[in-house]
Amino acid sequence: MTFSALSVLAPAGDWIRAGRKAIEVRRWSPEKWPLRNLLIVQNSNRLSCDGLTSDPDGKVVAMVDVAMVRPWQKDDLVASVSDIFEEGWLAWELQNIRPVDYPLPVSACRKIYEVELEQKYLQIKKA
Repeated sequence: MTFSALSVLAPAGDWIRAGRKAIEVRRWSPEKWPLRNLLIVQNSNRLSCDGLTSDPDGKVVAMVDVAMVRPWQKDDLVASVSDIFEEGWLAWELQNIRPVDYPLPVSACRKIYEVELEQKYLQIKKA
């Protein structure tokens, strides 16, 4: 099965999976939203446009819906599990967070990308 995915740096994926992190903070907005059934892939290496652009050892941790993208605000610090606020960032509101178990490594890439998962190994839990 093919899914759209978004990679996050560990431990943010674990926080999303547990429902602790309901806002993902980015400098860019997806081309369209709302986004439904977006896979969250956690990786341990920071990806950037001028350095490492993918990590073959990502781990699928959750599936979410991105309900809205709006300017990030100081009031979002707790929901984004952030300590410091900085103007100019965007808050991606994550809803319908579902833990996902998938035992195989998945490539983590920048932006929103497509990933192919083997359905027989995919377990999506209810929110």
